[in-house]
Amino acid sequence: MTPEEFRRYGKQVIDWIADYQEKVEAHPVRSQVGPGDVLAALPAHPPEAGEGFAGVLADLDEVIMPGITHWQHPGFYAYFPANASGPSILGELLSAGLGVQGMLWATSPACTELETRVTGWLAELLDLPAELRGNGVIQDSASSACMVAIRAALHRADPAAAREGITGRHTLYVSSQTHSSLEKGARVTGIGAGNVRVVDVDPGTLAMDPAHLDELITADVAAGAVPVLVCATIGTTSTTAIDPVGAIGEVCRRHGVWLHVDAAYAGVAAVCPELRWINDGLAGHADSYATNPHKWLLTNFDCTVLWVADREAVTAALSILPEYLRNRATASGEVVDYSDWQIPLGRRFRALKLWAVIRWYGAEGLREHIRTGVRLADDLAGWIAADPAFEVLPHHPFGLVCFRPRWEGLPDEDADAATLDLMERLNASGDLYLTHTRVGGRVVLRMAIGAPATTGRHVRAAWQKISEAVARA
Repeated sequence: MTPEEFRRYGKQVIDWIADYQEKVEAHPVRSQVGPGDVLAALPAHPPEAGEGFAGVLADLDEVIMPGITHWQHPGFYAYFPANASGPSILGELLSAGLGVQGMLWATSPACTELETRVTGWLAELLDLPAELRGNGVIQDSASSACMVAIRAALHRADPAAAREGITGRHTLYVSSQTHSSLEKGARVTGIGAGNVRVVDVDPGTLAMDPAHLDELITADVAAGAVPVLVCATIGTTSTTAIDPVGAIGEVCRRHGVWLHVDAAYAGVAAVCPELRWINDGLAGHADSYATNPHKWLLTNFDCTVLWVADREAVTAALSILPEYLRNRATASGEVVDYSDWQIPLGRRFRALKLWAVIRWYGAEGLREHIRTGVRLADDLAGWIAADPAFEVLPHHPFGLVCFRPRWEGLPDEDADAATLDLMERLNASGDLYLTHTRVGGRVVLRMAIGAPATTGRHVRAAWQKISEAVARA
């Protein structure tokens, strides 16, 4: 593709994206295709000769778009938002255009140093504790951030494990509300899913019980196990429950156990001063902390930021320097090589899109986006609470509201089935997309607000559709 061809088709692609964002509401939220439909529409074999780009754009509309579920749709409430904003898309394009592989400082100094700066900016915007600042790195996801934290914690607890393999029993500590990536991390690192200990939660708040955590760690140590890591969550995936980080941190300190704080969804809310209470307990306790700008902070997936209090624990656990990577800058000790802060060697120039987002919106614009999501969720919760046909869970400090119809007269099992059937009928309409979870054994619906295109009009229309569907049932 010549530069002139790139200009011509590139302009068409930009126009296509702009048109898509402008008209996204015209699409059904959830893809309407069945299993195999997209596959059947694609040629079984690759072309022998190049076909040009016009056909790609044509098939994008005819074949690909019917199979797209529209995460940027104002009626998308199924999962935590995956924001895509104009400045982030352009930053992603610049990253692709430069084609940087930023594994080492030497392979593109700007890639590394911009990342150092923007992770510092974000730490300042979130008002994170001093010990975390200056020690940030962009990962692809919170799952990878958890993996890095586990590996660093394992190195601190058992330095010989990296060389000789894990011997003996090592344990991780989560609650029933912790993200599944912790169990996957235990499997991948060799700790084993069977050594993931599940701590009790408060039945009302679903927050981890520090006393039970203390009991489990004490018993495991007495039995000869090596406790590796505790994961506390600020804003669980299921209901946005919040663990008592300070009390958990005190338990970790007494036992010398690494504390990882997973704030994948909710952490970015701390750009708003009135929401910085979510940082309570971090200072002096958190060994690592992660949040996802690619969820609620207007930055395209993938972009998770992980901060650590002790960078040496991470690099000691993950740094490997074969001869072909050796260079004068690395040997000087004056630079950061972020490949030593992650599981893979290679890394994209993700900092460009976060840099573009922060510069375009500024702190004020980012705060307004978060506040809008919180306000709309508050409005929705108020409407649900005022309707006697529904019950709303009281905990909704962010953009997620969990609720269920009361289904008077139905046994619990039948009521749960009716709720799931309601959700499927609503989702099939194409106007909105919800998911569910279970709280206290009962099915509840989840409505996560945060897409940039979602306004009060859309939330009101969604609620009316839900309430009318229940009234007709």
